[in-house]
Amino acid sequence: MSIHLVVIDALNLIRRVHAAQPGEPNVDNTAKVCCQALEKIINNSQPTHIVAVFDHHSDDRGWRAELLPHYKEGRKPMPEELALGMDKIQDAFMALGIDSLLSDGDEADDLVATLALKVASRNQQVTIVSTDKGYCQLLQPTLRVRDYFQQRWLDAPFVKKEYGIAPEQLTDYWGLAGISSSKIPGITGIGPKAAVELLSLYPSLEAVLSATDLPKKWQKKITGNEAMARASKQVSSLKTDLELGFNLQDIRYQTP
Repeated sequence: MSIHLVVIDALNLIRRVHAAQPGEPNVDNTAKVCCQALEKIINNSQPTHIVAVFDHHSDDRGWRAELLPHYKEGRKPMPEELALGMDKIQDAFMALGIDSLLSDGDEADDLVATLALKVASRNQQVTIVSTDKGYCQLLQPTLRVRDYFQQRWLDAPFVKKEYGIAPEQLTDYWGLAGISSSKIPGITGIGPKAAVELLSLYPSLEAVLSATDLPKKWQKKITGNEAMARASKQVSSLKTDLELGFNLQDIRYQTP
């Protein structure tokens, strides 16, 4: 049978809906608006399988913070009333026929990436619903990323326009230029423009770091910072080899 798996980056959806509410936001209204969005997504995408993936609730900042201690440091925590209402929101999702998966130790991004690639590698269609551009590194003919809020596809032409590179070069790009919003440093003095220029001359971050013919203006900045560049690339790369602990049949979509 032909499969279309839709994976919802749950907190990406919920937190944006919650923050956009007029007046004093409340969990009941957040759940209602999220469900309205999910109904539109289901009607438009006609999934055979669907799941909402959530980050774990513990204070463990995961393996990325072990590599880069300042990773995502200083981000605003989830509002307390929203955190306390997460079970209610998950129940509302279940009433629509959407089961919830909770990541365990790794970030939800890694769980999404593992599940999405596992299905896409079998030439089955996958749509990730998220505004997170980090998922663009996974793009392939059977794997798409949908920004629900701006009603656009985060596809290869989008990546080219946004970054000036191909999707498969994104983690090399972030290894060089970093991601300021996530406190991923890259190499100091190598900005987006220089990263694009370097990746037009060399096919990958490793090729840049091992090049013997780099112009002096870049050589001075890169020498001694190779380890930080590799760590920045590793942290911005999504894991795709997690143990899932369930099969596709468990998340088959059935109209409630």
